[in-house]
Amino acid sequence: MTDTDSEYFSRIVDEESLREYLTDTLGPVETYDVSHHQEGHSNETLFVTWGSQELVIRRPPPGDIAENAHDVLREYRVIDALQGTSVRVPTTVLACDDHSVIGSDFYAMVRQDGNVLRNEEPTRFSRPDARERIGHEVIDRLVEIHEVDYESVGLESGDFGYPPGFTERQVRRWSEQLAWAFEVTTDERDVDALYDVKEWLYENLPDDDEHPDTLVHGDYKLDNLMFGPGDEPEITAIFDWEMATLGDPFTDLGWMLSYWREERDPDPPIHSLAQPFLTREGYPTRRELIDRYERKTGFSFDNATFYWFLAVYKLAGLGEMFFRRYLEGNSADPMYPMMEEGVPALADEALSIIDGEMTL
Repeated sequence: MTDTDSEYFSRIVDEESLREYLTDTLGPVETYDVSHHQEGHSNETLFVTWGSQELVIRRPPPGDIAENAHDVLREYRVIDALQGTSVRVPTTVLACDDHSVIGSDFYAMVRQDGNVLRNEEPTRFSRPDARERIGHEVIDRLVEIHEVDYESVGLESGDFGYPPGFTERQVRRWSEQLAWAFEVTTDERDVDALYDVKEWLYENLPDDDEHPDTLVHGDYKLDNLMFGPGDEPEITAIFDWEMATLGDPFTDLGWMLSYWREERDPDPPIHSLAQPFLTREGYPTRRELIDRYERKTGFSFDNATFYWFLAVYKLAGLGEMFFRRYLEGNSADPMYPMMEEGVPALADEALSIIDGEMTL
């Protein structure tokens, strides 16, 4: 879905200013068009036709944002560093930190051709063997991320990320993001259960020596992956690297698993974030995905409940930030107001994991 006519569109791009910048940077063209891609729920995505080139521009949403959120130049840095590696990333074009162009940092990459699996599977994949391969692709591409020699591509420890204490900082960071959102959202309703979730996480933190240190995507899930146009499922691009860092790879695996649905699961707390087709015949179970990951990496995912629980807590934090942005009028995303009820439902799901009502 795209949009070019709304007041919100004018807040995220000045078309004439962008044209002038691209002309100076890429050279003049006769054909120019900009549209707003509205499928994502965090950073804003613009589709730009620049002559014969089809580009994607990523920028933060307008208005006040939580500290360390929506860092698109960090996203550009990691995608650019991964050019030429086995990790499937789009081709980078440029990055800009001059806010006089469109009002924020932004970067551009080459637009990819294929399908992102959000609400439905493509007809060409609607058979059990293709569904099984989708699950295998999801795991195998995650393994490639976690196998990157991050120092060799310029993502140095101590600069791009700080592996020691990473998992504890994840709990602290998302608690801070929630506190930022609560500054506004508690005027509408409280989510007291999230304080219980936070307490459990701090009491059950794994030791640093219980996991390896790798490049971490930070938002690895099915609808941040693009499958190519062929009849056999193959991931050709991985998107949304804004939270990439160095640290505990099991946070990526737990995050991905928190979105993966099985037929035995209760209704998802936020229907618009779930892929209902994952319950169809052929898709691997969460346990099968874990087993494949362990075989491919040699890692042991022993503390799976903690990482699944942490993922739901992070998702609640993200949802509460969305809800604040909605209340302040800084988003046109129709999903954001749903977080009024969605975040409390996520808190309940987290507690059901601890109670054993949901299992891997």
